[in-house]
Amino acid sequence: MLRRLQTLLQRKFKILLFFLLLLALLMHMALDLALPVAPSSCSCIPKAANPLGLPPSGPLVSVQKKLSLRILQDFSGSNGSLEKGSRSLEGRPPAGGGSKTVLRDRDFKHQWAGVKSAWTGRSKMAALFEHPLYKIPIPELVKKDKLFSVNPKEKFTLKSSGSDEWVSSSKAEMVLPTGKTPYDTYPTWLRFHIGINRYELYSRQDPSTPTLLEELATQKIIGSVQKPGGTQLKLIMTFPNYGEALFKPMKQTRDQETPADFFYFSDFERHNAEIAAFHLDRILDFRRIPPVSGRLVNITKEIRDITTDKKLARTFFISPASNVCFFGECSYYCSTEHALCGKPDQLEGSMAALLPDKELAKRHSWRSPWRLCWEGRWELNQNYCAQVRKTPPYDSGSRLLDLIDMTVLDFLMGNMDRHHYETFEKFGNDTFLLHLDNGRGFGRHSHDEMSILAPLQQCCSIKKSTFLRLQLLATEPYRLSDVMREALASDRLSPVLSEPHLEALDRRLKRVLDMVRVCMAKGGQKEVLVDDMGNPWIY
Repeated sequence: MLRRLQTLLQRKFKILLFFLLLLALLMHMALDLALPVAPSSCSCIPKAANPLGLPPSGPLVSVQKKLSLRILQDFSGSNGSLEKGSRSLEGRPPAGGGSKTVLRDRDFKHQWAGVKSAWTGRSKMAALFEHPLYKIPIPELVKKDKLFSVNPKEKFTLKSSGSDEWVSSSKAEMVLPTGKTPYDTYPTWLRFHIGINRYELYSRQDPSTPTLLEELATQKIIGSVQKPGGTQLKLIMTFPNYGEALFKPMKQTRDQETPADFFYFSDFERHNAEIAAFHLDRILDFRRIPPVSGRLVNITKEIRDITTDKKLARTFFISPASNVCFFGECSYYCSTEHALCGKPDQLEGSMAALLPDKELAKRHSWRSPWRLCWEGRWELNQNYCAQVRKTPPYDSGSRLLDLIDMTVLDFLMGNMDRHHYETFEKFGNDTFLLHLDNGRGFGRHSHDEMSILAPLQQCCSIKKSTFLRLQLLATEPYRLSDVMREALASDRLSPVLSEPHLEALDRRLKRVLDMVRVCMAKGGQKEVLVDDMGNPWIY
């Protein structure tokens, strides 16, 4: 009897244990289905850049840096900035082309047919770039004029075994077809970095530029983290070819103007302003803004599901309209009240090619002498420019005239947010200025902010080549608004600017030319127009 009772209890215990295990399994499956997908930590997916700039936990970044050091040599040896740059990430090259998750937003007109025609077709823009003013040669480059010296024997390839490890050409198991040079193995973003020199960020006829723009708009995104610092949300996106881009999401529509009562530093950073600024900078022949393309990003698949940024991951939610939203962490507009929402998960944004890591190519940050501040130094002092001319680095070379070039660009865009600018440290004071962070441009088409032109008005100096190009863009065959409209039509988010903004470009261009003519009436043409047509870097 006791044995039967013992056997019965054992059977009931086993059945109970089985049901408990089954219940636990069902609960686990239910939780997996109910909770949002967590950021992936799988080792086969490349890890995104550390959002805090801390040393990476794995070997991937350090291995990538070793390859960069093999390919790119002779970096700047001058004093470096303390600010950490973004690090390149690792991933496997895709089998196919660009991402298939990008859908068209029904609220905007997308003009895919004109992508190549804007670069190669016979048009106002093509005629402009064929003009002699756009063929002024730069001085012959020597080694010290190049940001990087390239190791001509180093190829850019991976082991065919599937390893993520970078290898040199001498150890590679996967080699290129006969006749291919090591340079042919470099991805487009690396060719862009290699082409940077003392005089230009990229050349006028660089065939890599349209390719880079296309890749920024279509390449698969394999990593997404928030960029540290800054006043508003920005993300660093990583591609399978180890390139990176800065993503600025859409915060307002094309026809929304900045309220007149807003201070410039409280304004939104507009994604379409970044796109338009790149094309305007190129049309003016400055070529000091890295390439920027518009792109529709899938918030779920291309940000939330692949991010390794835990702080960013915590800010995703579903809105009452069933749209996917997030807000990140930043000084301004990073809250549920200012969340960025997709339709239902598609979001517009600008994708800007990143400059080389600051650990490889250090940059120096300069405070603009005409920055907007509460001190009123330049606003109240009519002899302020004379003081600036006596102060290094504005007392020699082209620095002051390059600053006035940047002033013209900012005035045409209506950008008041130029308190700092940067240069590559390797080239010292004799180099161009980087025109970065243009998101606060194109905010008010109905107002021309004349204070932006203070350097031109007070110094009454401008490069002759800049003035002649501005004159050319004011004529009917090369009208600035028409050339800009054509250039922007090639972007995936076209129309990038509303018509009032394009019309404002022509009006503001006339005001710049009028100001230069007033200066020439006072001081003479030779005093105002500094001849840079022979050697644009020695004055």
